[in-house]
Amino acid sequence: MRLLARVGSPQAAITALTGITALYMGLVVFGNITDYETNRAFVQHVFAMDTTFGSPNTTWRAITSPTVVTIAYLLIILWEAVTALVMLAGLVAWLRRREETARQLSSTGWLMQVLLFGGGFIAIGGEWFVMWQSGDWNGLAAAFQNFVIAALGLILLHASKRA
Repeated sequence: MRLLARVGSPQAAITALTGITALYMGLVVFGNITDYETNRAFVQHVFAMDTTFGSPNTTWRAITSPTVVTIAYLLIILWEAVTALVMLAGLVAWLRRREETARQLSSTGWLMQVLLFGGGFIAIGGEWFVMWQSGDWNGLAAAFQNFVIAALGLILLHASKRA
C-alpha cells in the first residue's frame, strides 16, 4: 500500500511531468539543431509576415533582416536548451527527493516554457506578427499546447505545496 501511495502521489505526478517536459524540450532543441534550416525558415516567414493577409496596417511590423532572424532563432534555441536543462535538473532533484530544490527548478523551467510559448510565440508571433493569418506558417496550436502543458505543471506544482 505504501508503494501505491507513493506512485500515486502528487510528487510522483509532478516528477513524471517534469521528466516528460525535460525530454520534450530536449527533443525540440535536437530538432531545431538537426533540422536547422527548416525551423529557421519558420521564424523567417513569421518575422517577414509574407504569408499573412498583407494589410499595410500590420505589415510595417515585418522584419526581413537575415541577421535579426538568425539571432532571434539562435536565442530561441538557447532558451529551449536552458529550459530543457533546468527541467532535467528538476527531475534529478525529484528523484533524489530534494523537494524544495525540485520545486524551484520545475517551477523555473515551466515558467521559462510559459514565457517562450505564451509570450514569444502566442503574443509576439501570433499577434504582433499576425501569425494566425498564415495558412503555411501558423504555429499557434503547437505554442498553445506547450503553454498549457507548462501552465498545468505550474498549477499542479504550486497547488500541491505542503503548508
